[in-house]
Parts: sequence; C-alpha cells; structure tokens
Amino acid sequence: MTKTMANKTVYVGMSADLIHPGHLNIIKEASKLGEVTIGLLTDKAIASYKRLPALKYEQRKIVVESIKGVNDVVPQNELDYANNLNELKPNYVVHGDDWKNGVQQKTRQNVIDTLKQWGGELYEVPYTKGISSTQLIQSIKEIGTTPEVRMSKLRRLIDAKSIVKVMEAHNGLTGLIVENAFVNKDGAKREFDAMWLSSLTDSTAKGKPDIEAVDVTSRLHGLNDILEVTTKPIIYDGDTGGIPEHFVFTVRTLERLGVSAVIIEDKTGLKKNSLFGTEVAQTQDTIEKFCEKISAGKRAQVTKDFMIIARIESLILNQGNDDAIERAKAYIDAGADAIMIHSKEKDGEEIMEFCNRYKKIDGNVPLVAVPSSYNHLTEQQLSDAGVNIVIYANHLLRSAYPAMMETAESILENERSLEVDDKCMSIKEILNLIPGTK
Repeated sequence: MTKTMANKTVYVGMSADLIHPGHLNIIKEASKLGEVTIGLLTDKAIASYKRLPALKYEQRKIVVESIKGVNDVVPQNELDYANNLNELKPNYVVHGDDWKNGVQQKTRQNVIDTLKQWGGELYEVPYTKGISSTQLIQSIKEIGTTPEVRMSKLRRLIDAKSIVKVMEAHNGLTGLIVENAFVNKDGAKREFDAMWLSSLTDSTAKGKPDIEAVDVTSRLHGLNDILEVTTKPIIYDGDTGGIPEHFVFTVRTLERLGVSAVIIEDKTGLKKNSLFGTEVAQTQDTIEKFCEKISAGKRAQVTKDFMIIARIESLILNQGNDDAIERAKAYIDAGADAIMIHSKEKDGEEIMEFCNRYKKIDGNVPLVAVPSSYNHLTEQQLSDAGVNIVIYANHLLRSAYPAMMETAESILENERSLEVDDKCMSIKEILNLIPGTK
C-alpha cells in the first residue's frame, strides 16, 4: 500500500561532527518529505575515509537527537548506506549535492542503485554556500586542544581504525609535519594519526648517544614544544622506565601533560639501542620485576585514558617466541594496556609468528609493531596479522640528515648557495608553515 505523505520515511546520513547551518537546512528540507531518520556515521565509519571526529558518537547522537525535525537516530557503521537502507527501506534519501564528485561519488551511486529496488528516490539539497566543515575544523585546530581531549584520542583511534599510523617527531617543526602531512589516494584522505616521541631521535637531534644521556627533564622540554603546536595524540618512548619508584612520577607527569601512552621496554641497565641486538651487552629484566613496574605505573595513573604499553625484547635478544608469548601473557595480567613486539630480522617471519600466536591469547590487548627492519611488510599485512598500531620510529630524522649534509657539501663545493635553491623551501613557505608568523 502506498504511504501517505504523513507517514513517508526519509533517511539522512551524516557525520554531524560540527553542526552548522548546512546540516540544519538538509534536515529542514528532509522533514518536508516525511519522518526523518538520521543515519549517524560511527567513529569507525568516519575514520575509514578521513580524520577521527572531534566528538564521540554518543556525544554527536545527543546533539542530533535534539534538532527539530529529527524523529530517530540510528548508527551507520559504514560509509556505504546499503545495509541501513535495506533494513529501513525509506521513501527518500536526502543529502547535499556536494557529493557528486570526490570521495563520496561511489557512495552516492550505491544509494541510487539501492533505492531503485523499492522505488525510493534520492533528493539532493543545494550546497549551503559560505560554510565549510574543513575550514571549521582547521579553525579549531588553530585554537589547539586540551590535555584530556588529546589523551583520549589514542584509545578512540584504536577502536575506530583497522590500524593506527604513528610517525616519529622530535621537535616542534617535525610535530607540525606529522600534524599536517596528508595525501589523497583512492578517494580517501590519508594522514598520520599520532606521534612517536622517540628517545633515539631526541638524543640524536641533540648530538648525544641513545643511552638515556638526555634526562627526562630535557626530553620534556622537547615534548612541550610539540604539544604547543599540535593536536594529535602522542606516544612517549620511556626506554626502560627506570626503577618503579621513578616510573610512577613519569606516568603522572606524562598524564598531566596529555600524553596518550608511554612505552617501556623489558631491559635493565644502561640503555642500548635494540637494533644492535646481541652485538652489545643487553640484559632483559625478569618477568616478575617488569610486571611490578607495570603494576606500579597503573596504580599511579589518575585517568582511564592513559596507556602503559609493554615492549618485549625477547626477539631482539634471541630468546625466541616462546619467551615473548610468555611475557606478553604476564604483562597483560600485570595491567599493560597494549603490547609492543620488536624485531631486527628483515624477513619479518618471527614477527608474523608472534602475531599469529598472540591472537590466541585470552583477553589480548592491542598490539604495536615497529617495522624499521621488516619494512617490506605493508600496513594491510600487519593489520591482517593482528597489529593495531604501526610506528615509523625514526624516519623524519633519518631523511633530514642526508638532505642537510648534501646542502652543506654543495655550498662548500661551489662557494655559494645557488646550486641548492631547488632543494630548499623558500623563506615565504617557511613563514607560512609556522602558525602565528603572519
């Protein structure tokens, strides 16, 4: 039986991260056609093609439910509307006409094809001029963020994305690069999700060895430089974490600043970089003592958002996967919020073996990998193996040094800087890069 206008149904899919007049106009036009159901995209659906929304799904739902003309709000778990449309079979789908091109062009065609099955129609509302969600988001980023908001983002990202991309940053400038770098590929915007504050790159940038020669106070100065100009979550390299009595203060300090996580490794004594493996003397902590350190850190933290990630060095020290899995189980029981597994083998086989075995651990927590050596493995391969976070641990520093050395040698060779002009940013680009310069 044909529905009357009074009981026709209308479906509107939207992110509704920042409600603006354009959203209100679409809902107003939709309500003229019938009862409006909002398909509110979940964090996971939004993160599949662009940044994580500023507000959580539950927060956005409360806002949308209060808008005049909205009869119901349901989750839309994918960018594709098909599942919700097939379940609800609305008479109309209403959307702004700005999706005819770009990332949502394919989604639009799928909506049209799905609606045809029961004679539904797509109704497109003209784009509201003068309103840009992208510009609004950029304005918010320029204002900055708070420690609480930044800290909670990492757990949200883990829940929303198949794999969280983390890039090393060691000063304010590299922080800005991680904050703003992106590419558009396959109709989606790809960007880094978080930053890794590496002790190796911190030390190297200061011209010092990676042996914990740079103390925590000095490292916090660098951390503050990054915090002041960025909004993305930060994972801090805590090396061994020191003795438990000192580690608890590190946890409190990082948590207060809004850092999302600290990673500590299960080694003792003077820090030696893991990629040296057994070429240098390195001692692994006992399971019992490292568990005590994890537990002490968890007792010290104030919020539920902060994460302590346990880094297992068994593969680095040739102790094998049996030892690594035993430690993973113990560290999880001690309260670790995630496990990082490290390896210097280039083929990646022992990492894959660990991942396959790790999946079978009851109650396993998120898994972190750092594919510096086995860099032929793609993010998709790591994600399929069960990795939740991938860290590119030192690539900005490693790529900067050769470029700077080449420039310095060219100026010495030619006794002028003309030959390196095409290798350098213009002064104007530098000025535009730094917020607040104009």
